[in-house]
Amino acid sequence: MSIAKSIRAQIPPIHPEGYPFIGGFALASLILFWLWSPLGWIGTVLTIWCALFFRDPVRVTPVREGLVVAPADGRVSMIAPVLPPAELGLGDRPLLRISIFMSVFNCHVNRSPVAGQIDRIAYRPGAFINAELDKASEDNERNSLVISTPNGRIGVVQIAGLVARRIVSFVREGQSIGAGERFGLIRFGSRLDVYLPEGTGALVSEGQTAIAGETILADFRSGDPTRTYRTD
Repeated sequence: MSIAKSIRAQIPPIHPEGYPFIGGFALASLILFWLWSPLGWIGTVLTIWCALFFRDPVRVTPVREGLVVAPADGRVSMIAPVLPPAELGLGDRPLLRISIFMSVFNCHVNRSPVAGQIDRIAYRPGAFINAELDKASEDNERNSLVISTPNGRIGVVQIAGLVARRIVSFVREGQSIGAGERFGLIRFGSRLDVYLPEGTGALVSEGQTAIAGETILADFRSGDPTRTYRTD
């Protein structure tokens, strides 16, 4: 393999949703160079950041039935039993919720945590408070999916954050989806919540880094509902 091909292999592809934003940043950088070169260099750095934000790397997803994989890159910020949003239609009892916070430096392409059929998609407008706060699940703009699987129904909620102003969905109700398949993205910082069926235990811990489509959040076949962790 040539050096050029080796370098290209290390550069992840860009999701098409990002092209208009990257182009806008690049054009602004050219104008800033014309006005004052230091501003142009700042614009160039922002253009590179924008390209990294919309990166869409290839992921290797474990596909055994019963596995639940992370829908987003980021930090596991909360794991707790929580009453699911009413629009999910998952009942009025608390379910285990795993929340993944995405900073503006994470890849923001979201992937399905399980294989199944999308029974429901519900969009709800709202505020744009810090997505790390627990109340963001109720107050912020969000787009919710309910995916039916042989092991139960799973809720996946895209939550806009402090900087995010647009949630993009690639799927529709009634559609079948595979684990790790792309279903949407959120622009510029946000959070993903996964609501698991009653009795399911988490296989990750708070503070752990998750990789969309690869990190296993839970296993319906696991006979060990809880795990302990240590931090070095």
